Order: sequence, then C-alpha cells, then structure tokens
Amino acid sequence: MTTQRVNPPELSPPTGFSHAVVATGTRVVFLAGQTALDTDGKVTGDTLPEQFEKALGNLLAALRAAGGTPADLARVTVYATDVAAYRTHARELGRVWHRLAGRDYPAMAVVEVVRLWDEQALVELDGFAVLP
Repeated sequence: MTTQRVNPPELSPPTGFSHAVVATGTRVVFLAGQTALDTDGKVTGDTLPEQFEKALGNLLAALRAAGGTPADLARVTVYATDVAAYRTHARELGRVWHRLAGRDYPAMAVVEVVRLWDEQALVELDGFAVLP
C-alpha cells in the first residue's frame, strides 16, 4: 500500500491531521467506532486524554487484527462530547497519537456530539484504512 498526504499550500497548515490522503492498495478496512471500553465492556478513564488513549488503542487493535498498521489509516473521525475540552487537551492528545500511531496523520475530523452510546464515554474514534 502507498499513501500520500496532500496538504496544499493554499489551505491553512494542518495541525494534527492531513487535508487529503491518497491511498493505493488492495483491501479497505472499515473500523467501527471505538470508545475507552476495556475487555469487560466498561468505560475506563475519567479524563478526555485517558479515554482518548484507550479509544485510539482499541481502534489500532482492531486495525492490527485486520492486518493493518497505523500508517495504513486513511481516514479517522473523532466524536467528542466537548470540543472545547478537546481543543484544550489538543497537545496532549497529539502526544498520545504520536506515541501510539506515529507522526503521519490521516485525513481527520472532530465532531461534537451530545452523547455517545455509553453515557460515560467522552470520545469515540472510527475510520478506515487501505491495506496492501
């Protein structure tokens, strides 16, 4: 698989995302929304950064199980119950992303939602990847 991150100079410089990702491969993996659920189905973490780390870890675990790596991610959507809090913690969330997924960002969006399926969940991530 090859990916090319496209960030045109006429757009605002991206921070924590890529404006576009061109991916060439043979398999597409659609990743279901992941929250900070542990193996018992309980939401873990009291803070947004703690829940983001677990949710991202869960998303990457599903991707690995399908044969992919973080570099294969083409698109991720983040659903947050409080975008202001997300922005406040953006640097910390970026450090979590770098540690778990590396320095290359997929095309991303952050969307504020009233609530998630589990009332205690503060954040959910879904996306898709293109594998070789």
